[in-house]
Amino acid sequence: MIRIIFLFLSFAFVLFEVQGQEANVFLSKLVAKLESVDDYSADVLIKADIPLIKILPSKAKIYFKKPDKFKVVSKGIAILPRQGFTDMNLFLSKPEAYMVVLAGEKKIGDRDTKLLTVIANASDSEIILIKLWVDPIEMLIIESEVTTRSSGNVKIAYKYSEQKKYGLPSEIQFTVDVKEFKMPKSFSSNPHKKSTPKTKKRKNGTINLSISNYIVNQGIADSFFVK
Repeated sequence: MIRIIFLFLSFAFVLFEVQGQEANVFLSKLVAKLESVDDYSADVLIKADIPLIKILPSKAKIYFKKPDKFKVVSKGIAILPRQGFTDMNLFLSKPEAYMVVLAGEKKIGDRDTKLLTVIANASDSEIILIKLWVDPIEMLIIESEVTTRSSGNVKIAYKYSEQKKYGLPSEIQFTVDVKEFKMPKSFSSNPHKKSTPKTKKRKNGTINLSISNYIVNQGIADSFFVK
């Protein structure tokens, strides 16, 4: 009996190792695609539906430079959760910071996706857990779920068009836990923001981004990001 248990545990360990190696190879291909972007700028239309706050649609210009420089230019409110932008990509670019496993498959729309579960190694990591539903053919993140210490759980859905070769989405929808979600620093005052007491209390809010006019890998000076 002991021998049987030992053989079973040995087999399970080997299977886990193989699956772990497969997951790492899969994720490394995805990260390589994301890291092909050195910099970009783009126009963003932001529509936020946050309980008890009325926020009109607004336009912004976003700028990114690898590894983590990110700037938002807007005359009004610009609620752009960084979990779906620089924070997640920067975390995934450091394989020593996490372990990853293949955790199943899921049909999303007309796409077959594979689920990657990414778990932080450090107990004090801001990002605790990431779930990625990835199209294995086009190597695109279709959905993700990011659990952080400061903003709780954020669910993100992506759509792609012209810039999918870089893994850059044309649409992003964030679903956030209102109690946990921390308004980004880019949240600015606006006379159209007001409380709406009659609104029924909801646990979740959504932030929808429509992104267009990408300019990719044309070079952006570091000085541009200095406030």
